Amino acid sequence: MSLNDSNSNCSDELGLCGFDEPIENTRLKKKPLEIYTFIDPLCPECWALEPILKKLQMQYCKYFTIRYIIGGKLRCCNEKVSNKDMAESWEKTAKRNGMSVDGDIWLENPIASPFAASIAIKAAELQGKQVGIRYLRKLRELLFLNKQDISKEEVLLECAKSIDGLDLTEFKNDMHSEGAIKTLQFDLKTTKEMGVKVFPTIVVFNDNVDEEGLMVTGLYEYNVYVNVLAEMLGEPPIPSAPVFLEEFLMHHSFVASKEISMVYDLSIEEVEKEMKKLVLRQVVERIPVKHGTFWRYIGK
Repeated sequence: MSLNDSNSNCSDELGLCGFDEPIENTRLKKKPLEIYTFIDPLCPECWALEPILKKLQMQYCKYFTIRYIIGGKLRCCNEKVSNKDMAESWEKTAKRNGMSVDGDIWLENPIASPFAASIAIKAAELQGKQVGIRYLRKLRELLFLNKQDISKEEVLLECAKSIDGLDLTEFKNDMHSEGAIKTLQFDLKTTKEMGVKVFPTIVVFNDNVDEEGLMVTGLYEYNVYVNVLAEMLGEPPIPSAPVFLEEFLMHHSFVASKEISMVYDLSIEEVEKEMKKLVLRQVVERIPVKHGTFWRYIGK
């Protein structure tokens, strides 16, 4: 993919696809597929799905919408797994999948429970799909990169303050509301009814109500997900042209080298070369993390 050929149509689509699609556009143009994405927000394998989802959005967003469903139960909170074992597991996942997670959190600032974070995500989602997905992303950055204990209410509130478009007073009320709890319970019920036991899992549905969805359990190569789209569409999807890299960075604000590498079919070394040019132009700044690099958009 070229990093320098901007496509205006795809540029428009980028802000209207998947996680960021306004409700009014969904009503105007129903897409043929819906992707249920079952995650545990504290699961590093689910975090490693993010580059794949970004590339699917870039290439095929005209075909689908995405719905996140919180369905996981953190292993350490349900089994007798030591913090040391959890730290080692997270480190192995980061090295294997390329999306940085810092396992030292389990030794320095271990998480007490996954449920407060899950309810907070649902509280943010009550203010709209876009707000909810931005909150989920930021929360996972705090967890996996900054070693923040996202079971603590003060961390959940600080995260909320950083989200554009989120009403903090409303969020505080919803964090302890029956509405947020019921929404989470609905997600957990859906997870159980669909037999999802491994995270991440995606289930792709088409607009034929008599046809069952196609489930993909675990984490696979990108082409597997494209093949699933093709099977549910009944024909191969036609990819959209890539948007200009700067536009991608401006839209997503904070991305990993791994995400850029996946979306633009570049090696990590090639990503580094391209991003150095943007650093010199003061478009982005480098944010080193334990396993790899993230980039924050600072251009105007």
